[in-house]
Amino acid sequence: MTSNPPGSPVPPPPEPRPHPTTKDPTAKFTRAGALWSALTVGFLILIVLLIFIAQNTTSTPFTFFGWHWSLPLGVAILLAAVGGGLLTVAVGTARILQLRRAAKKSQATVVR
Repeated sequence: MTSNPPGSPVPPPPEPRPHPTTKDPTAKFTRAGALWSALTVGFLILIVLLIFIAQNTTSTPFTFFGWHWSLPLGVAILLAAVGGGLLTVAVGTARILQLRRAAKKSQATVVR
């Protein structure tokens, strides 16, 4: 049995969907795609840093609060950048914790 009454035309079968292209507007941004892009950019930056360190191997003397040591210039600059990044992370973490506490306090007063 068919659902069409006798004498009515049979609808044509649905057309097959076209295969998605590289510029498919329905493709969504995903976290996996963002992670892949970030890893690619990170590895490119790492390669540039390694080249920088390899080209700046001249030993340079450093003095800090009476300590004296010597490091290759590229390594010293990399350590300074890492130290600055860690300081930024510490300050950012303190600010995030401060904002969370303030949000919890304001939410607790609204609920009561």
